[in-house]
Amino acid sequence: MRPKTLPTYYYLDHFVEFLSYIKGPCSALLTAEHIDWIEKFNSLPKPQQCLVARVANRKYPLIALQSLHYPEIPEWQSNAMELIEQGWLNNIDASQLTPALPLFTKPELLELLKSNQCADVKVSMPKSKLVDLSVAEITYSKFIKSELYRQYVHRNFNQILSYFLFLFFGHTKGTLSQFSMRDLGIMRTRADSVNATARFSFLDEAQSAFWHAQWRDQLRAQESELHGKPNLEQLPEAIGSLADKYRNDCLYQLGKAHLETNKAYAMAALALSTSDSAQEKWIRESYKDGDKEKVKAHLEEIIENPQSEELAIFAQDFIARKYGQKRTSKLTDMLNNAQLTLLIDEQYINQVENGVVDNYRRSDVRAVRTENTLWLTLFGLVFWDIIYERDARTLSNEFDIRPNVLIENRLYLDHQVLVEEVLQRLSSVEKAKNFLLQQVTSHHGKISTLLHWHAHLLDNIFLMLEHSPIEYCVELLRFMAKDFKSFKDGFPDIMVIEQGNLRFEEIKAPGDQLRRNQLVSLNKLQEVGYQVQITRVEWFRDPMQPYVVVDIETTGGRAGNHRITEIGMVKRINGESVAEWQSLINPQRHIPSQITSLTGIDDAMVADAPVFSDVADSVEEFTQGCIFVAHNVNFDYGFFKAEFERLDRFYRRPKLCTVREMRKAFPGLRSYSLANLTDYFGIEMQRHHRAMSDAMAAAELLDLSQKARLNKQNQ
Repeated sequence: MRPKTLPTYYYLDHFVEFLSYIKGPCSALLTAEHIDWIEKFNSLPKPQQCLVARVANRKYPLIALQSLHYPEIPEWQSNAMELIEQGWLNNIDASQLTPALPLFTKPELLELLKSNQCADVKVSMPKSKLVDLSVAEITYSKFIKSELYRQYVHRNFNQILSYFLFLFFGHTKGTLSQFSMRDLGIMRTRADSVNATARFSFLDEAQSAFWHAQWRDQLRAQESELHGKPNLEQLPEAIGSLADKYRNDCLYQLGKAHLETNKAYAMAALALSTSDSAQEKWIRESYKDGDKEKVKAHLEEIIENPQSEELAIFAQDFIARKYGQKRTSKLTDMLNNAQLTLLIDEQYINQVENGVVDNYRRSDVRAVRTENTLWLTLFGLVFWDIIYERDARTLSNEFDIRPNVLIENRLYLDHQVLVEEVLQRLSSVEKAKNFLLQQVTSHHGKISTLLHWHAHLLDNIFLMLEHSPIEYCVELLRFMAKDFKSFKDGFPDIMVIEQGNLRFEEIKAPGDQLRRNQLVSLNKLQEVGYQVQITRVEWFRDPMQPYVVVDIETTGGRAGNHRITEIGMVKRINGESVAEWQSLINPQRHIPSQITSLTGIDDAMVADAPVFSDVADSVEEFTQGCIFVAHNVNFDYGFFKAEFERLDRFYRRPKLCTVREMRKAFPGLRSYSLANLTDYFGIEMQRHHRAMSDAMAAAELLDLSQKARLNKQNQ
């Protein structure tokens, strides 16, 4: 496939598109300086506009003059000089030198230091050391005499550009390169977001958010160093929810940074922040300092009027342990009080949840993976119209993927009436199902960070609705709307339906811990009425664990480019073959002659065979609950995954490779290819490079390796 090319004036066109949003929906958020800058840009000749657009697209403000030679810009040198004279670009000044030094290349720094007779410089030095030497040795008076001074210029509108980018993207990480990624098809945007709106209502709100966002970036950049110590009483006011969020984070960072060196200052910073993390830190430090009555009063206030579910859980736990003589935390209690322990085959050691689900299914108990997907999908569908359409500022432009109403945790606060109206539509199971079907029909395929569209999107949701009171679901959704920050994750791993009763289970393998966010969600599920439990897993070798030994023939060696022509599968339990499955597959493409020579399968043989989509359900059912085994397993497994992905379906099974197992069981053999192993161990082959014959042979190797392992364990 030929790479997509961009139009000649592409960079100018997308810069104009960007500015049209700034001077359009964001016009009320601009100062006279900003408006004057846009007017001056519009008055520039087209070649100079192109040059400004190119410079604006650069990641760093330091720019090599020679790099400004672009095909759409005639006489680029004279146009660059014009921009320097007009102040769009400038030679590096004294204040810009130190920040610029890390942006030069290592050879450039070496040359700069050598030309100034720096005796300590060595070619073998890492770049970071050269930067440190340059900061120490190269004064501005020395620098302006160097070639680098003449070769580089500095973007002189950095602060204005940064503010415009902040208005557009809502954070300080957005770049103009995202337009290119959009148009090249690398990045998806919300094309359905056609009504561009400003994300801020007032100039002071936008500028406050921008100032605090930059302050947070500065603090994060100094994580390994001690932060500065601004006067807490003179900090500017945070105007608006986003500025408040950034300010609270900054105060928390300041508090942490100064705890060891200036405890009083650190505690004052933490006390000013309303973030959960800062309040928790202040409580712990104050308690250690002996202010126990003050801490107790604060904890009781949090419990009475919690700002978040997570902070409330912390406060309840802390007051019980420190003031109620309780020895263990709620996290430890819940984990220690696990209601069930299951023995699961050790092959599931990296897929523990799947192991538990398969264990239940073999006992005719219905179990499905849910985790966060169930509740985020339900939440997204139920409140879609409010989140993505009714909230005026939730999607300011097509680059907004994650809704601002959720980022700022204000769904219920801003839209209580609408939320309650939607929840009334879930007054019965049938009404809830009909509403969800309408939502899927209306919004299918639209981009969302809350859910992934697929054919079975509603299956688990309907299963839950059919086996539990609708009131439980409505109440949990209400809590999510009130405090999405606390309930965006941490939900139990699986949902189980046993004898008509529904329960959720959080699965914990040996060594796993229960996290705070999990406790919050599990606690709330129990509070609204659901049965929730912790299920512990212990590993063992299960003789009744089904294995499905697979072999496939294909049109070539790469799963992404080639297709399956034949599948053979043998199901084994306790060393015995209990079922077989085989079929030729029409690959819907020509089978190369070298493949036909190897396998004997040609186009005529598969002309009337089913295509993979015809057998996908049968393949999935036959392998359900099994360990997926093959000789060089990643080859066969990769083709299965690719075929299911083409059908927009997810395929996952625990894997076991007979090559690896035979190497461990019988080290030192000349070769571990299927042909050589079958010959060495006298395993009969009906037809090498035909799927069923190879699958049966691999099944014998599996049996050999397992018996060898068992013998070693018994010795």
